Amino acid sequence: MASLFNRFQDAVRVLAKSPTFAKYRRKLQFEDDINLLFMYTSYNRLGKDAEEADAEDIIDMASKASFADQLTLVQENVHDQIKNFCTAMDGIILPGSAVPEKRPVKRAELSQRLKDSIGYSLDVKPSQIPQGEAGQGLYLNGEANVGAVIALYPGVIYTPAYYQYVRGYTRLGARNRYLITRYDGTVIDAQPWGYGGETREMFDGSTMLDTRPNTEMVGKPLENSQVKFDGEVLERRNPLALAHFANNPSKETLPNVMVCPYDFPLTEIDMRAYIPNIAFGNAEEANARKSDGSWFTWGSRSSPSDDLNVPVLKTLVLVATTALHDEEVLLHRPTWYTSADEEED
Repeated sequence: MASLFNRFQDAVRVLAKSPTFAKYRRKLQFEDDINLLFMYTSYNRLGKDAEEADAEDIIDMASKASFADQLTLVQENVHDQIKNFCTAMDGIILPGSAVPEKRPVKRAELSQRLKDSIGYSLDVKPSQIPQGEAGQGLYLNGEANVGAVIALYPGVIYTPAYYQYVRGYTRLGARNRYLITRYDGTVIDAQPWGYGGETREMFDGSTMLDTRPNTEMVGKPLENSQVKFDGEVLERRNPLALAHFANNPSKETLPNVMVCPYDFPLTEIDMRAYIPNIAFGNAEEANARKSDGSWFTWGSRSSPSDDLNVPVLKTLVLVATTALHDEEVLLHRPTWYTSADEEED
């Protein structure tokens, strides 16, 4: 298995040194990341019984498959992992019953039982990164293979139509360290989620949200409209909904995870409580403003969910880029992960 992993790592190094990367940094970063995610998540899907021929096939596909096909396969690989996670959570919280347990499982117990089921869970504790403002860090408790989805980025999702409602999101930079931006311009604010909670409950993010538009915020004001903002019943004990605590690596260390966009299909009703996100605002209005030129769009045919007109939540997950074992999770964020600039690219 080690030799197979080395072959993947060699392929990754070649792809990461694209000579044209500097000219179209953001677009090529997205395409290169999807290429890497395709290999990582496909490698994870091979499992322990992988053969060298399987690895060769994946490397060959990564060099030949179209971007749209790779993105579709990444979504499928990630979705399968998320589905397995949700099944494991159901087995712990709802063992043999269609109703919630009579004795609520505490978050710490749930985390340990999830580790027993899938091999890992997450902890938040003081970071080992030697930086003055590193503060708390995210740690993997257990073992995770390359390509494993190890964390979900929780919080409130903002489309570009609602940038002006994002707390601490300005042209001068993000004052909210828990903001992150997808490649398509969707912003996720994890601050309202915090550390989660101790029960399955209605989550609307209202404790940290300000629905009054700020003229200093990025984005154009909404005309003659009122913001609609509904909550969802979510599993606040979710042990993997802690991606926002991952720190940047120091100069002496390397990242061990990478961000992966994941479009969760809202038709998966049984999984919904374990997706720690809610959408801000009026979906119809946001969709009408997608073509305002303020964000990078990867194309409506890149996702199988778009092809089928399935409503989705545009979320983010963290995928392991190396085998992890009881260690701090480190994520490198380019500047545009936390800043959406209308003039960029």
